[in-house]
Amino acid sequence: MNQSLKQYFVKSFIILSLIHLAYFLYGYFTFAGIKNINIYSEFYRFKFYDDVSISHFFVSGLFLFFFLIFLLKNHSRQRYSVVKLMQVGAFLLLLSFVTFTFFISFSFGQNAKLRTELPEKKYNEDKELLNVLYPFLYPYTSYSSEKLFNYENILYPKPYPVIKEEKNEQVYHDQFTTETTYYSIDTLKVLTETYNKVSGKADAILDFAGLDENILKDRIIKKTIIKDSTQLIFKGGEVNPDYDTGICIFLENKLLYQPIHGESIAKQQYAAAVKRYKLLYKYKKDSLQDQFHKLDTILKKLNIETQIVPKDVTADVFHFVKNQGEPLNAIRNNFDRKTLREKFQTLERYFYEPNYLHPNVLPIFSIVVAAVWLFLFLIYALFNYRKNATV
Repeated sequence: MNQSLKQYFVKSFIILSLIHLAYFLYGYFTFAGIKNINIYSEFYRFKFYDDVSISHFFVSGLFLFFFLIFLLKNHSRQRYSVVKLMQVGAFLLLLSFVTFTFFISFSFGQNAKLRTELPEKKYNEDKELLNVLYPFLYPYTSYSSEKLFNYENILYPKPYPVIKEEKNEQVYHDQFTTETTYYSIDTLKVLTETYNKVSGKADAILDFAGLDENILKDRIIKKTIIKDSTQLIFKGGEVNPDYDTGICIFLENKLLYQPIHGESIAKQQYAAAVKRYKLLYKYKKDSLQDQFHKLDTILKKLNIETQIVPKDVTADVFHFVKNQGEPLNAIRNNFDRKTLREKFQTLERYFYEPNYLHPNVLPIFSIVVAAVWLFLFLIYALFNYRKNATV
């Protein structure tokens, strides 16, 4: 390509950049806001009938019309080899793609506005708060669920977590009873060579004493060899959570409302458990009430219908903490759970699966770009050949 054609392409891309900027700003200032998003919301999808799509057709068509006229008029007299012509074709392909992606810039503008209203750091803080408060937010019928609330879900304080072991004990003839025992879960990491030596000696001692060597081995839950080390997870001492006054039902749930993207689930569960324990047993009552105030702010920010009164919810929680023997009935934690879940599902897609080019549009988009490129390239090649043939 000669210098004049290169400059023409540069000027064309500058014009396209300004148009993209205009669509970006249009998307930024027309974003509906996080209050108005719902489960069906998504970044802009080419719809063929709205103002963005219609203007896109006109702007793209008008640009390509004048681009082609000036290209043929001023830049089709130079004799190009096949290689040089292919270079021109590559630029035309890029230009075709950029000309038909204004709607993607519109989506980028919407995304920018979203992150202005709700920065990712603040979004993660909101999720962290919900993860801590999640066990308090179930409807009252869920508190009897052994799947959600049980001792094995307790992650903090020590000696938790625990593992449950059930054995059938014969009481009388064909009558049996189930005996439940809980053991703390401990971890030991040693060099594999050392472990093999000690393990061999322990087996020999137990065998000499007439004891079953499997008594020791049965305590091992999991053995993992990591390079030159062996990590043992095993059942430790017996634990009696039924008589533990420092444990209440709200600690018997380790599920996260919405995990923070890219971070370890186990670490998030443990961190939430520690914070929850401190709010119930270490900090003043006002600390938990302050967390519910923050929750109320999040719900209102997301336009979630709520009847939560932080002071009342806090009082209900501490009532059940101090009266563990009472059946756990309703806590005054009514809010639109379904809408909140849908909001977070949508926000997760917005943040981590933005999908600027919808799969349903991609085939049509690819065909249009390819067809326009082929048209521009063939027209240019034909004019270039004819003009040079007449010279």
